Amino acid sequence: MKKLTQTTIILALISLVFVQNIYSRELTLDSAISIALVNNNDIRIANLELDKANASVKEAYGYAYPSVDFSTQFSHFVEKPKMPFPDFGAMLNNAVYGVLFKENVVVEDKSKFLPMETVLQSFALANSYSTTLSMQQVLFSSTVFKGIGSSGIYQQIARESLVSKISNTVANVKKAFYGALLSRDALEITKQSFKNAQDNLASVKAIQKQGMVADYDAMKAEVQVENIRPVVMQMETNYEMVLNNLKVLLGMSQSEEINLTGTINYNVASLSDDNTLLDQVKTNNPDIKTLNRKRDFDEALIQLDISQYYPTIAAFGQYSLSGSSDDFDFQNYSQAVVGLNFSINLFNGFRTTHRMEQSKINVLKTDESIAMAINAMQAQLKTKITEIKKIQSNIEAQERNVTLAQKTYEIAQLRYKNGTGNQLEVENADMALYQAKINKLQSVYQYITLLIDIDQLTGNIDKKYLKIKIY
Repeated sequence: MKKLTQTTIILALISLVFVQNIYSRELTLDSAISIALVNNNDIRIANLELDKANASVKEAYGYAYPSVDFSTQFSHFVEKPKMPFPDFGAMLNNAVYGVLFKENVVVEDKSKFLPMETVLQSFALANSYSTTLSMQQVLFSSTVFKGIGSSGIYQQIARESLVSKISNTVANVKKAFYGALLSRDALEITKQSFKNAQDNLASVKAIQKQGMVADYDAMKAEVQVENIRPVVMQMETNYEMVLNNLKVLLGMSQSEEINLTGTINYNVASLSDDNTLLDQVKTNNPDIKTLNRKRDFDEALIQLDISQYYPTIAAFGQYSLSGSSDDFDFQNYSQAVVGLNFSINLFNGFRTTHRMEQSKINVLKTDESIAMAINAMQAQLKTKITEIKKIQSNIEAQERNVTLAQKTYEIAQLRYKNGTGNQLEVENADMALYQAKINKLQSVYQYITLLIDIDQLTGNIDKKYLKIKIY
């Protein structure tokens, strides 16, 4: 029974490993970038800002379309309003007696006259309603036309900002992905060195049994194996940590298993001449293009301020239907009116003038920001170009160094087996081979990351990444 339980546990563990391998996601560089573009919060925010800008353009056009309003109202006086008014009864009484006295129809009697005072009287009906349909169409408004142009520039700013976020995300994912490949390949190189040490130990022990080497060599070979073992474990931990960081960048769950597909290869890139690359910073860099659009927007705001000096002409029309009654038997009447409305500001305390001064200052500030950004990015680019040229020459030397180190290690092993060499030569040759491979790997990674930085600075981004549906 105990044996059966152990067998069941082993089978369960094997099944678990098999299931994990089945559901492990194969991740290429392109798929990693696609996942990051969909999950990146900055890109989502930038995309929402672009949607907002698109809506803003439509809103601006809406001011040039006719405006139609409809309103209706019904009111009932719980208590009718009253107002002081001359007493018509006294007025009529006095007028009649005045005529009678004047025509001697009756004997004149001053007591017949009533005092002329005001009394509270109501002239309102209890129920009333009013319905109005009005329309207005702007015929000329410089503010409306300039506003449409300004909203279009704001839309361009949002679009360039989105491209900038995509460019940054692509660059960050590329660096993280190649960093993971670097960690993976460094782990493999370390494992190979560990295997070399194990093979060497096995060879030494085999020769030791024949009495051809001293115990010192066997102990030294075993020490070499145990010295490399913790390095392998540390490399495995580093690789796992790098993969977890890559998942964070891609917005993936930490519980999801991933396998990287790809290699760090050295391919000589054909870069343009330095002056061409520097010009590309000014014309193609997304951040610079965003600043240029912002400058256009600042200038558009100046034109928007100037438009305040121009008049606004609008046509309007209005039709209304009203009625009033005490007993809901309404007396209805209607009216209609059409006309033109002309308005222009004559004086507003120089507010428009001072607002224009502020807008002009904003343009100058943006000019300074553009110049500062271009200088900084071109300086970065020149540094990257210098570094990539140095690394390129180093890689060519390191490739030859790896070949020599491999041959040296093979010769040291052969010399030791033939009894003409010693264990120290084998250890040194293995360490030199390990270091040569690591140095080349790191240089190739630096070369790739420098190319990524240059592409980012010059605005060189694959158009397919701009077509990915964000949400």
